Amino acid sequence: MNPEKLPHPSPPCAAAIAPDALILPARSHPEVEIYAVAARDISRANQYAKKHGVTKTFASYQELLDCAEIDVVYNPLPNALHYEWSMKALLAGKHLLLEKPSTDTAEETKAIFDFAEKKGLVVLEAFHNRFHPAFQRTKAILDSGELGEVKSISTHLGASGMLDQKKDIRFKYDLGGGALMDPGCYNISATLFFGGKLTSIDDATFIERDEKKIDVSTSASFTLEKGISATMECRLDGPKTLGFIPSADFTLRIECSKGYVVLKNFLLPHLFHSIIIQPSGKSSRTERAYTFEDGEKRGEYWWTTYRFQLEAFVDRVKGRTPRTWVEKEESIENMVWIEKVYEKVRNWFRPRHHFPCS
Repeated sequence: MNPEKLPHPSPPCAAAIAPDALILPARSHPEVEIYAVAARDISRANQYAKKHGVTKTFASYQELLDCAEIDVVYNPLPNALHYEWSMKALLAGKHLLLEKPSTDTAEETKAIFDFAEKKGLVVLEAFHNRFHPAFQRTKAILDSGELGEVKSISTHLGASGMLDQKKDIRFKYDLGGGALMDPGCYNISATLFFGGKLTSIDDATFIERDEKKIDVSTSASFTLEKGISATMECRLDGPKTLGFIPSADFTLRIECSKGYVVLKNFLLPHLFHSIIIQPSGKSSRTERAYTFEDGEKRGEYWWTTYRFQLEAFVDRVKGRTPRTWVEKEESIENMVWIEKVYEKVRNWFRPRHHFPCS
C-alpha cells in the first residue's frame, strides 16, 4: 500500500501548530508523506512548502481537497472554520485529522462524525496528550485498584503572559475563541477519560474580556457518574508571576479512596512530566513514562505526544487497531459540556454554521 499523504490546509493564522503537530512527527513515520499545503496566499504557501519540504502547493483549500493524490487531510484552521472545511474534506473522500476543539457546537461535531461514518472515513479529534505513555500509565495505575475508587478529579491548564490578546485568534469570538474552547477542552477531555460521563454542572465562573463573549479564564465544577466530583480551571491569560514572569500550570490530580495520583504537565508530557503516586499510609513514589513497558514495542523515548497520536491515526486509517483512541461519543460530549458551561454562566451560545452535505 502506498504511504498515506497528509496535506496541511492551513491559513497563516493557524500554521504555527503544524510543524510540531504533524510535519516533524511524519518524518519518522515510514507510512506518511506530507504531500501538499494550501493557503489563501499562494506565495505564502510556496514559502511554507519550501521551508518544510512539502511537495505541492495550492492557492485554495478546495483545490487541495480536489487533488486525487491526497488521502488524508489535517485541519488546523481556526475553530469556527472546522465544521465547513471538515465536511468538505469528508465530501471529497478524505480521512480527517481534526484539531481540537472539533467545532463550535456539539451539533456540528456530531454531524462531522455521522457523515464520516456514512462515507466510511476516519476522523480523529487531535487530543494528542491522550496517546502519550504518561497519560496511559496514569490510567493504568487507577485501573489497577492500588488507589481504590476515583473520588474526585481536578485539572489546571493555562498560561499567563504568553499570548497577544489583540492579535491571537483565541481571543476572537467569531473565530471560535475562548479559554473554555482552548485550552478548556483538554480539561474536559481528561475528566471524561479518567472519570467517565459528566452528569451535571455544579458551578462555573468566567473572567471576561471586555464583554466580547470571550472568557479569558474559566473555572467550573461538575458531578460525574458514580458520584465522582470534578473541578477545572483553564485560562488564556492572567497575572504574571511577580508582575513580569510568564507562567504556566498543566496539572492533573485524582483523589481516590486509598490515596491519590498527580500527573504534572498532562498537556505536553513528552517535554517533561512526573507521575506522583501516594497510597494511603504508605510512602509516595514518582514515576515517568516515555515509552510503553507492556512488552509491545510501540514508540521511542523521544517521540512526542503528536508522534504517538500520528501512530494511532495511521493505524486506524490502515485498518489496524490503535493502542488507544478518542471516540466519537467523547468528542461530542466534550462540546456538549463546553456549551452547557457557556450557557450556565452568561447564556452565551457558540456561533452556528451551516454546510449542506449529501
